Amino acid sequence: MFFSLAINPIVFSIGSLPVHWYGLILGFGALAGLFLAIQEGKRFNISQEFFMDMLLLGVPSAIIGARIYFVAFKWEDYKDNFIDVFKIWNGGIAIYGALIGAIICAIIYFRYKGYPFWRVVDICAPGLLAGQMIGRWGNFINQEAYGGVVEESFLRDKLHLPDFIVNQMYIENAFHHPTFLYESLWSLLGILLLMVLRRQRFVRAGEIFLSYFIWYSIGRFFIEALRTDSLGFNGSSGVASFVNGLWSPMKWMGFEQGYFDPAYGNIRISQLLALLIIVAAVVLIIVRRVTGQSKAHYSDPIVSTKPVAADSVVPENAVNTPQKAPQAAPPDKVKSEDAEPKE
Repeated sequence: MFFSLAINPIVFSIGSLPVHWYGLILGFGALAGLFLAIQEGKRFNISQEFFMDMLLLGVPSAIIGARIYFVAFKWEDYKDNFIDVFKIWNGGIAIYGALIGAIICAIIYFRYKGYPFWRVVDICAPGLLAGQMIGRWGNFINQEAYGGVVEESFLRDKLHLPDFIVNQMYIENAFHHPTFLYESLWSLLGILLLMVLRRQRFVRAGEIFLSYFIWYSIGRFFIEALRTDSLGFNGSSGVASFVNGLWSPMKWMGFEQGYFDPAYGNIRISQLLALLIIVAAVVLIIVRRVTGQSKAHYSDPIVSTKPVAADSVVPENAVNTPQKAPQAAPPDKVKSEDAEPKE
């Protein structure tokens, strides 16, 4: 008989305070994204302190947005246990909610610092994917956000996954699709794509960030239907059929949709939202180009509209200019001064 590996979600405890793998992994993902943003920011002479402050403000905003989004669509599960709303270490955050929270924070923070929103979010886009790529491994530890039931041979022989992943995907007496891994690998490919794309001269301001949304949403649309924990709602049968029809190529490759509780509806929210985001991002790219709002190219300099503090400005003639030694007074001057009577 096979037993689940069931990795302990608690790494260690400090007194009575448990430290969860989930939080550590999310923190590591945030630091990885920060590193990528700082490295690219150097090309535009943006200080690392700017990005560090952005992270300190953005992470709490993203977590709050992610939790509110998730709880809002599963309110029936929380209304009688309100204290569980705050137990994010048990999982239950939604990436689209995190993006909403982070974007609202970014708009306010960038305006305060005087930097153009579209230019800076372009720099941050690969870092967002890096955070998501690493953060999905928190779902792996918690044995959540997994897909439908599959045969063990599918994981070992077709996907050639290592034992520690296969064993952890044995949940409730069955093996499941490692959808966390699918999304993590999709994000990795997206990072490479955006890094190549941003070196192309034709790319305009905001288009790397919008390309991030397009890439992530394409992957999320197809991966979401494999999951068994999707948030949903009751929509028209026509929309449901349209969404399922777009997903049908996955069936040709041998994939089946994961169980979707009819109590939550007939349309997976993340799938429909992914489609809307793809369309909106493409339209926004076109509109910004046609109307001239994206005149700047990605590689153009980025300048803050806020004046630099006077005490932080170094005069040009003081840079790399050797200091001259004080000149000695002429001998006759010294003598005349020494000869004066002192009171």
